[in-house]
Amino acid sequence: MKQNFRFIVAYDGSRYLGWERQPGTEMTIQGKLEKVLSLMTGNPVEVIGAGRTDAGVHARAMTANAFLETLRTEEEIRDYMNRYLPEDICVREVRRAGERFHSRYNALGKTYRYTCYVGDTKPVFDRKYVYALEERPCVEDMCRAARYLTGEHDFASFCGNPKMKKSTVRLVDRIEIVQKGDYLTFTYHGTGFLQYMVRILTGTLLEVGYKKRDPESMEELLAAKKRALAGATAPAQGLCMIKVDYH
Repeated sequence: MKQNFRFIVAYDGSRYLGWERQPGTEMTIQGKLEKVLSLMTGNPVEVIGAGRTDAGVHARAMTANAFLETLRTEEEIRDYMNRYLPEDICVREVRRAGERFHSRYNALGKTYRYTCYVGDTKPVFDRKYVYALEERPCVEDMCRAARYLTGEHDFASFCGNPKMKKSTVRLVDRIEIVQKGDYLTFTYHGTGFLQYMVRILTGTLLEVGYKKRDPESMEELLAAKKRALAGATAPAQGLCMIKVDYH
């Protein structure tokens, strides 16, 4: 009899084409997980993720679930997966879940963090995980702009999918921008995010930090609902999914 299992997965997304499986390639996170679990059970397995991180994006705690027919314990499943998964994917935890648990539909909120490097020298050992900036932006101006973006808004201007047919209204209840030493972090928490939304928000806020936009212009940008008016999409390597919230 199949049982529902919940996974906490960490991965370095540098060499992958994103979370979602794609035809003709094995280089996706979902594809790698499904392959190992299918080998373990002897049957095809579908792994459902809480979100669909883009190519090159990382995760510290992506939540996923799958129905498995196995006599292995949770620890044995975890150890088997970690033995056969590539070294840049780690299953941190495996737990039995209720039959109705769905990692995407039951998610209440998500935390993403975007990290920039503002030091004077090259970030050799962090280069795959940060966006190295050529100059230091004004944190105070970016924080002022972030206050206009916090709350429930139509984020169409920050959606990278021009064919989006569903609602682009989202609730972003927290945006924290902090500089510590040579690192500048943007932490976003919300009920959900559109395609490339966090990266477009970051790129736009950086333009505010570079005095290319006024913080107050965020109101007009939200009202416009036009992607072309927002800032550049920040590079993928600086983005990491930190946590998914559930009851």
